[in-house]
Amino acid sequence: MLDRLYARIIALAASRHAVIWLAVIAFAEASVFPLPPDIMLVPMVLACRARAFRLAAICTAASVCGAMLGWVIGTFLLEYLAMPIVRFYHAQNTLLTLQERFREWGVWIILIKGLTPIPFKFVTIASGAAHLSLAPFLLACAVTRGARFFLLAALLRRFGAPIQAFIERRLPLVAGIFALALVGGIVAMKYI
Repeated sequence: MLDRLYARIIALAASRHAVIWLAVIAFAEASVFPLPPDIMLVPMVLACRARAFRLAAICTAASVCGAMLGWVIGTFLLEYLAMPIVRFYHAQNTLLTLQERFREWGVWIILIKGLTPIPFKFVTIASGAAHLSLAPFLLACAVTRGARFFLLAALLRRFGAPIQAFIERRLPLVAGIFALALVGGIVAMKYI
């Protein structure tokens, strides 16, 4: 089953609509969607390593635009849109903790958490809920998300063939580690 899913993702990553899907996933992950854009970025870079930095730029730009939507949700639509999302993830205490930390630490929270597997939507919504200024917020998002995606793209561009061979040989292990990182990031949100 994992082999078929992997083959499908690789085929999708090489399709002519892949860049659009990458942008959509990066945008949505920063505001409402739980899956990180890495699920598209990694196979797309592996499929064509010459486009690594262009793909990282698209991913970064879409993520920052999605972050702006998350900030708007937190700032203006907290009760109507954000709280249902927060309740869905059972993260009410996490949101309150993040709001307090944003008031205390500001953009440093974004710079640190934007690099982690913690779902970025929590960071963006909490930034808006804490009424963090939009300009520093967007700058911090661009820096941290850019660092994450460009670093990943650079590593994949440089070491792509061995990484792809490792993924293909040990697909269940890689999928398990990815799932653990995703679940771990969500669980970590409860204890931040």
